[in-house]
Amino acid sequence: MRGLDWKFMWENFGTIMQGIPYTMEIAIVSIFFGTIIGLVAALARMYKTPVLSQICNVYISVVRGTPLMIQILVIYYGIPRFLNWINYEYGTKLDVNSIPAIYFMFFCFSFYIGSYLSELIRGSISGVEVGQMEACYSIGMTTTQGMIKVVLPQALVSALPNFGNNFIGLIKDASLAFAVSIPEILGKSKILAGRSSKFLEAYLDAAIIYFIICFIFQQLLKIVEKKSKKHIKQ
Repeated sequence: MRGLDWKFMWENFGTIMQGIPYTMEIAIVSIFFGTIIGLVAALARMYKTPVLSQICNVYISVVRGTPLMIQILVIYYGIPRFLNWINYEYGTKLDVNSIPAIYFMFFCFSFYIGSYLSELIRGSISGVEVGQMEACYSIGMTTTQGMIKVVLPQALVSALPNFGNNFIGLIKDASLAFAVSIPEILGKSKILAGRSSKFLEAYLDAAIIYFIICFIFQQLLKIVEKKSKKHIKQ
């Protein structure tokens, strides 16, 4: 490690940290919409909703069966071409070039994480005793009311550890957004490395930043998990 330029790493650490807002924005927005997508897909498959359950099966198989990088590139280049086709066919005037690239990443990462959360949510709901829903019916609740007020809260507690792991994984996966020129943490380090030829130093800075972010969220999730379990015991 004698050849490392420590001064360079220290002086440019803040520059690479400027990519944190992009990384966290992708992770937070995607986990929010991904949870909604995952919940819909999980319920559709559990209750075997006509058409929708088949669509969800195909969606999950495709997303989980292809690399995330391929999905990013297909969405980034495919959606603009699709919108241009709409403009051509229907005479609309959608300004495709004005759409920020990060919006495509929100779309991509939301559907990506949604496919994994779907399996997590489905397993967590299935883990709740059947008698819980039957008890809801006995006091006059509908299926929707029982699901929202009784089943989902219990499923959330059991899913919380894996949900947190998925979120932390999403923070790291957001580094792939550099492929479409989004200046997140890895993107900032690549730009800096290209300008200075200090590749190892720049990437080590990025690695340290990712580690710190993930460590902080790991500790926060442990606290939340302990509190949720304590509530259940009471």
